[in-house]
Amino acid sequence: MKREDVRNIAIIAHVDHGKTTLVDELLKSSGVFRANQEVVERVMDSNDLERERGITILSKNTAVFYKDTKINIIDTPGHADFGGEVERVLKMVNGVILVVDAYEGPMPQTKFVLKKALELELPAIVCINKIDRPEARPTEVIDEVLELFMDLDASDEQLDCPFVFASARAGFAIKNMEDPREDMRPLFETIVDYIPAPEGNPGSDTQMLISTIDYNEYVGRIGIGKIDNGTIHVNQECVIVNHHDPDKLRRVKIGKLYQFDGLNRVEVSEATVGDIVAVSGITDLHIGDTLCSPENPESIPFQKISEPTIAMNFMVNDSPLAGQEGKYVTSRHIRERLFKELNTDVSLRVEETDSPDCFKVSGRGELHLSVLIENMRREGYEFAVSKAEVLYKYNERNQKLEPMELAYIDVPEEFTGTVIQKLTSRKGELQGMSPMSGGYTRLEFAIPSRGLIGYRGEFLTDTKGNGIMNTIFDDYAPYKGDLNYRKTGSLIAYESGETITYGLFNAQERGLLFVGPGEKVYSGMVIGQNPKAEDIEVNVCKTKKLTNTRSSSADEALKLVPKKEMSLEQCLEFIDTDELLEVTPSNLRIRKKILDPTLRKRASFKK
Repeated sequence: MKREDVRNIAIIAHVDHGKTTLVDELLKSSGVFRANQEVVERVMDSNDLERERGITILSKNTAVFYKDTKINIIDTPGHADFGGEVERVLKMVNGVILVVDAYEGPMPQTKFVLKKALELELPAIVCINKIDRPEARPTEVIDEVLELFMDLDASDEQLDCPFVFASARAGFAIKNMEDPREDMRPLFETIVDYIPAPEGNPGSDTQMLISTIDYNEYVGRIGIGKIDNGTIHVNQECVIVNHHDPDKLRRVKIGKLYQFDGLNRVEVSEATVGDIVAVSGITDLHIGDTLCSPENPESIPFQKISEPTIAMNFMVNDSPLAGQEGKYVTSRHIRERLFKELNTDVSLRVEETDSPDCFKVSGRGELHLSVLIENMRREGYEFAVSKAEVLYKYNERNQKLEPMELAYIDVPEEFTGTVIQKLTSRKGELQGMSPMSGGYTRLEFAIPSRGLIGYRGEFLTDTKGNGIMNTIFDDYAPYKGDLNYRKTGSLIAYESGETITYGLFNAQERGLLFVGPGEKVYSGMVIGQNPKAEDIEVNVCKTKKLTNTRSSSADEALKLVPKKEMSLEQCLEFIDTDELLEVTPSNLRIRKKILDPTLRKRASFKK
């Protein structure tokens, strides 16, 4: 049976091509908001970090009505680090809208998300967005998109996809460039006409694959998925099975059942084939589980999520200032929080180490892990993290393999030389170079993942903030040789205490400082960057000795260079392999792993 009154779609695209803004417009057009209601931009990005950074981190569900058809929409992330979110939600839908920027054209993540959709044989509607940009080139972008479909071996049906032109910000969609630009109706019509209705047998045994897990302090775990067969109702007895874990078989009871309506979850008593629903009241529910009738427990196949490529250690903070700023500081607190994150993040791995105070956390990239660190910090956790290291593999000949990335870099022509030189020194190989409009050049590099660690800040400085860099995981390849992460040394505090203007004034001649006057420091803490390669100890707590001829007010004439404020990402990029980042709700401090200077020297000699 086909459910003609329902359509399930996912919106997929490269980062910043306008997915979330498009969802906003679809919600507005379908009358979800009142005419006079004040609506924030990117209403689907509900999490604080998403709003601040302007990116989508977690996939979100919503639903709109167009005439008599309910359209369930899933907004997905565009960043490669959150690709795990995209991979799993595609199992819930019957088609996708591929959003492509009318100026940038297909980008690395466009290729990644489209490949996943084509592998699942999902039909795609291509939406060329931002056609009102002055430099938009929609006709060329159509050719580039079709080339991408061919590169990914799309079938004839998939190649014969409809194109819609839109400006999500201006609130219109059109089927041909000369059509009047009024509203989003042409896109709604294309969805209803082209995306197949969900199919299934409402009379057979229940089957529902859990594709997303939400977590709520009051109701616990909430499983979201699409009903493939049968119906599901409140208080129904079910069993949980899993395609990748054949031994799993557990009897459960459905506590509550919700459907999506606009931005809300509405409680319902039952739902049937093709509905995307949320179920609560089941404690140990995981992504990839299938809820079935006890009479016929048959799991639905679910693809394995791509493996993590990068890892860092999260450990209890043991610095002299430990425990003064955080609410949760013990290894038990950190362990519980990290394992709780596994409830909702499928791409994350957490492993215990030989030390009870240290946990190895692996993810898809630096951004993936930095978002976790920032969330924990805001929740009141205090801990330390090590430098990100890539995860190596070994083939059958015991040859060391490392993760490689494809980097697509758009820079003004005058900076191409600097960027090429920097990336080749980081073991990158230039694979293509093509001119773009507006005096920009696009460079394509194959580069080891570790070659990109710590490079983004340098890249923005080198291109004066005008460069755009997009990377995507490619494959594992033979190890490319050793790399020096950092060519500069650290300025290290000589003693514990509070920084004094006089001490800072003398220290600033040695390099760039990360601290200002009146800040707490301790011996072994990194308080600045030395332009030369070696580390130097400086005394920033040093006071001026008073004599009969000098007055204490002479200090006021000392001019301090403003300190460099470091964001979390900049700190993670800056730290070296023998350093840690101390993370507290109010401060980020870089320190040496070994605080004692004598022991530190001995360790470096052993190296």
